[in-house]
Amino acid sequence: MRSHGPQETPRALHWAALLLSAGAYGFLAYATQRAAFPQLLGLLLVVFGLYAWLLKTGLALRTGLATALVLRLLWLPALPALSDDYHRFRWDGLLLSHGVNPYQYRPDELVALPAAPQPAGRPKHTQLAAELQSLYPRLNSPHYYSVYPPVCQVLFGTAAWVSPASETGFVLLLRVCVLVAEMASAALLVALLRHFSQPPQRALWYLLNPLVIVELTGNLHFEALVISFLLLMLWLLARGQAAAGGMALALAVATKLLPLLVLPLLVRRLSIRQLSWFGAGLAGMLVALFVPFLSPELLQNISRSLNLYFRNFEFNASFYYLLRAAGQWYYGYNAIARIGPTLALTVALGGLGLAATERRSTWATLPRTLLLLLTLYFLLATTVHPWYLTPLVLLSVFTQARYALVWSGLAVLSYAAYRTAAYSENLWLVAVEYAVVLTVLLYDARQRRLGSFAILPWRNQPGR
Repeated sequence: MRSHGPQETPRALHWAALLLSAGAYGFLAYATQRAAFPQLLGLLLVVFGLYAWLLKTGLALRTGLATALVLRLLWLPALPALSDDYHRFRWDGLLLSHGVNPYQYRPDELVALPAAPQPAGRPKHTQLAAELQSLYPRLNSPHYYSVYPPVCQVLFGTAAWVSPASETGFVLLLRVCVLVAEMASAALLVALLRHFSQPPQRALWYLLNPLVIVELTGNLHFEALVISFLLLMLWLLARGQAAAGGMALALAVATKLLPLLVLPLLVRRLSIRQLSWFGAGLAGMLVALFVPFLSPELLQNISRSLNLYFRNFEFNASFYYLLRAAGQWYYGYNAIARIGPTLALTVALGGLGLAATERRSTWATLPRTLLLLLTLYFLLATTVHPWYLTPLVLLSVFTQARYALVWSGLAVLSYAAYRTAAYSENLWLVAVEYAVVLTVLLYDARQRRLGSFAILPWRNQPGR
């Protein structure tokens, strides 16, 4: 019998691990409901364990890239099982495809409920009215105005126009958009790593990460587009194309508002002339994207929804929960209306502080600094859904820090809140999640993996 070479056995084990991963993802996509937490947790433990083993044993880049695509294609015809946000996507898309501004009315204003007023401009198309009546009970935020920016709305509207009566067709079209964004992210990520003289294999930390696969492709969240646009911005700015970089950031902001946090970090990296071109590209593209949706109520309604987000919503938080408990003891009630905006202001000041104290302001160090800023944001946020953390996974690829990867695995514990219809969080699991994350974060900082800043209590070497 012919003996196998030293590299053949690891390759066979890699293929076995990849097939096992595909099987586990298949169960997650087609045979796991959000309420089935033990099954969900078990399958995620399997895929995260295999993910860690594959990275540790040196999976080849080409094999990893092909696997990342295949694992995403497994979800193609599946309806999201762990998130019901896609019902609101379809609601907004149906409105837009019938010429109704999705920012103008709340769902409860448009559905004919008993004694409900009939606002001017209410859609009158019979088929649309029937679709809205069917969708309304499945919405998780029927009393709030839409907060999804224009890029999302254009995708929602296009998918609803192409597939107006089929929920599966609507989801399929949006998932194709997410897949295209993820493929663009893969190409840009490998190119940027090579441009910054870093190992391109690190791209697999993001592309094979189970949280990224499950939450972006599987659960249809548009952080996938944000990540792709941010990578495009970095690629363009690193090549000196300031105006185009500003336009790329505008696309990211018009998908989710969070990328606005990067602005203070760009000032020291751009000359005055470049900053002018960047600002022109950013402003021009934002105007072009938002103008079609402008109405007298637009800013007012969006600001109302954002205000509710910071003052009312809470889920899987860390420091906020500690402050909430202190406020409950001091005031005798939940003081989120005070604490939420204060924490948001703290993040804004933190961003200015990081921008001012960064010792090496280069394009190669931008992902690392933005990683720290977004980490501060999520540690102080009142709401941290698992998919919110996917940009942290992406940015950690450009560093040696591991806490974001650990956090991506522990965030799935938050799904324990959905075991019952009451959505009751297990605060012990939340405490475990953040205790481990903060421990690894402090270890990464002690190992000098987080760059060089004057505000850190220990000295870091910028080249590490």
